[in-house]
Amino acid sequence: MMGRAFRWLMPHPLLTLILAVVWTLLQNEVSAGMVVFGILLGIIIPWGTSVWWPDTPHGFRMGKMLTYSLVVMWDILVANIEVAWIVLTVPNSKLKPAWIVIPLDLREPEAITLLAGTITLTPGTVSADLSDEGHSLLVHVLHTDDPDGVRDDIKTRYERRLKEVFA
Repeated sequence: MMGRAFRWLMPHPLLTLILAVVWTLLQNEVSAGMVVFGILLGIIIPWGTSVWWPDTPHGFRMGKMLTYSLVVMWDILVANIEVAWIVLTVPNSKLKPAWIVIPLDLREPEAITLLAGTITLTPGTVSADLSDEGHSLLVHVLHTDDPDGVRDDIKTRYERRLKEVFA
């Protein structure tokens, strides 16, 4: 009985914790009021949106997700430097933007969402569209000499790791 009441109050406890921590970290100073407010947000947001949530993905590996997150953070840092270099040194007439179709092996909606978000978070690339059947992702790249290489990098660096996270 107690477990059911807890589940009703906090349908996604991990999300509750993450929201509370992120809210607290986004503040300029840590105070008891901000921590309490973060916890309240962490309870209210998942509770209010739980009716629209699909079932929890099965086989989620938190350790692999941590590794994936570190790779993504590193790539974001490197891409910021690369994009700054492109903006400062490559004239507009020499830019080689490209639209690249990434065929997807992923089928879980959460994994595809994470991949699309990762691509968009990484400076110089934007996820623009997902095919109707969810089998390919359209990505815009700011500057590349090798669109096939970008596609292969996304598949090996991100999609492969996400397949391990959601295995």
